[in-house]
Amino acid sequence: MGAKAKKKTKATENSSALENGNTDYLALDVGAAPGIPTRGGEDKATVLYIGRIPHGFYENEMEAFFQQFGKIKRLMIIRNKKTGKSKHYGFIEFESPEVARVVEECLHNYLVYESLLQVRRVPPELNHPRLWRNMNRFSENVDPVKIERKRQDKGRTLEQQQKVVEGIIKRDQRRRKRIKAAGIDYECPELVGSYAPSAPKKIKFDDE
Repeated sequence: MGAKAKKKTKATENSSALENGNTDYLALDVGAAPGIPTRGGEDKATVLYIGRIPHGFYENEMEAFFQQFGKIKRLMIIRNKKTGKSKHYGFIEFESPEVARVVEECLHNYLVYESLLQVRRVPPELNHPRLWRNMNRFSENVDPVKIERKRQDKGRTLEQQQKVVEGIIKRDQRRRKRIKAAGIDYECPELVGSYAPSAPKKIKFDDE
């Protein structure tokens, strides 16, 4: 039976159910589950994709939680390269494919910290050799405030300073247009600044 014939059969079943007043069962064409595609080597898969990892559920908490199923070889949360903040997904590898299968069956859509974990096995042929290259990159807690302070304190060249000032001027002009378009009678203060710091004033001393 072709795909069109199958769809027509399911549509006929749904129409009959609705006409008879029986809405307890409707034939649904669900299709494949979203996430990591299913392929031939999935039965031997030991790596799991973990999605929707909530804030506060980090490497130590994940290891303590998942080790109840079996021995963990390695795990990693994908983080921002600059700030070290979690991107809310990661990977975990078990020693046994059976353990990985049980974890997927038990913990997919499992509620953790008001988030439904998305757990999918990754077939061996989809495991990139560089997947675990940054596993220990953020072994220590990263202070995002310290990183941002360092970025703000970094000196700028004249071209960079000009670009910053031009951006400020453009945003100010857009703000003035929005205020005027809203019919608000308000005079915005003028911007005061320059591309480069002014030269120090010379101090004159009276001749004695």
